[in-house]
Amino acid sequence: MPDRIDVDVDGRRLTLSNLDKVLYPADGFTKREVIDYYRRVAPVILPHLIGRATTFLRYPDGVDGQQFYEKDVSRHAPDWVRTARLANSSSRGGSEVNDHPVIEDLPTLIWAANLAALELHVPQWTVGSRGARRNPDRLVFDLDPGPPATVVECCRVAERLRAVLAEDGLTAYPKTSGSKGMQVYCAVRTRQPERTSEYARAVAEALAGESPDEVVARMARAARPGKVFIDWSQNNPAKTTVAPYSLRGREQPTVSTPVTWDEVRGCTSVAELTFTAEDVPSRVERLGDLFGGLAGARAALPSSR
Repeated sequence: MPDRIDVDVDGRRLTLSNLDKVLYPADGFTKREVIDYYRRVAPVILPHLIGRATTFLRYPDGVDGQQFYEKDVSRHAPDWVRTARLANSSSRGGSEVNDHPVIEDLPTLIWAANLAALELHVPQWTVGSRGARRNPDRLVFDLDPGPPATVVECCRVAERLRAVLAEDGLTAYPKTSGSKGMQVYCAVRTRQPERTSEYARAVAEALAGESPDEVVARMARAARPGKVFIDWSQNNPAKTTVAPYSLRGREQPTVSTPVTWDEVRGCTSVAELTFTAEDVPSRVERLGDLFGGLAGARAALPSSR
């Protein structure tokens, strides 16, 4: 087989390389299969990437090799890839300007997969046609279990979270993280970018106060064994969360997968909410995009809690 092949994807010419390279050694899952996975789920993943400044988590030598986050693709992106030039906080203090990729079509998605960008991370806001950062349109709660707690305990917390959000007029949508835990999303309207973090923190701290033996809202790892950490900080405009239907760089090619509330309610084992690249396309054929109604469920973020 040739090491590099040229393909036409919706009128864009792409050179795909190292297609037989194994990126998930424990499963034998190759780059060819990664690209094919993203091709197959394009109709459901693209709506959750369009307009969002994406950060890649790349694994050029597979999940057992070195990995790195990539925000700036200005040096190597084809001229037809949309980018958003944004100032981001720098780990060295101050800010740096990055040309983030904005994945809005199948060619750009396949280009990203060919870079071994296994994980696609997006913020809870979009950019306008000229690249201006808009106010948040999504609220997210990242539920992270501290061993021996698992996604099963996350499901119990998610159900309680759903009830609280419903009281505040918000419709909650759950998905697995594709790793240990899960996330709960709501579509919101707000004119103040900081309000989503403030609201999420208040909700998390209220639940932690009600059930201190089961829930924690503080990041300190010493406080988390056996509990579910509700990470409200993912709503910070500088942070991103793994996109729905994104692969994860785990031992197996697991996927961050939208689930039903019936599945959350009935979950009694980790295996029940573990989905791989092999499972998800047929699941989508059967259930459609379980996050498909998210954008249409936008509601005003409560002014206080």
